Amino acid sequence: QVQLVESGGGLVQAGGSLRLSCAASGRTFGRYVMGWFRQAPGKEREFVARFRWSDGLTYYADSVKGRVTISRDNAKITVYLQMNSLKSEDTAVYYCAAGNNPSTLARSYDYWGQGTQVTVSS
Repeated sequence: QVQLVESGGGLVQAGGSLRLSCAASGRTFGRYVMGWFRQAPGKEREFVARFRWSDGLTYYADSVKGRVTISRDNAKITVYLQMNSLKSEDTAVYYCAAGNNPSTLARSYDYWGQGTQVTVSS
């Protein structure tokens, strides 16, 4: 069983930065794709970024490209989402997910964390 625990959310002013963390445990993650998604009230869950553990390949949604960087710490089995130049429209619950295939679709991911709230005030 895979466990994912997000942290690092909070309240930040527009233009500010946050770094989200996703601590993973329970399996060998060398073959997994780690994804970050977000969900705002009344909206569907939206892809933000993904990272392939085996080779470090990353992919970003157009809405965050240039403002967001996904990275990892192998020793801690932790994936990070560094978010800069935050906007009010970035306000959402952010989720970490793990799956076998590189995808932008939430249904392609098998394991999910509990989410962490990010609120950007304008």
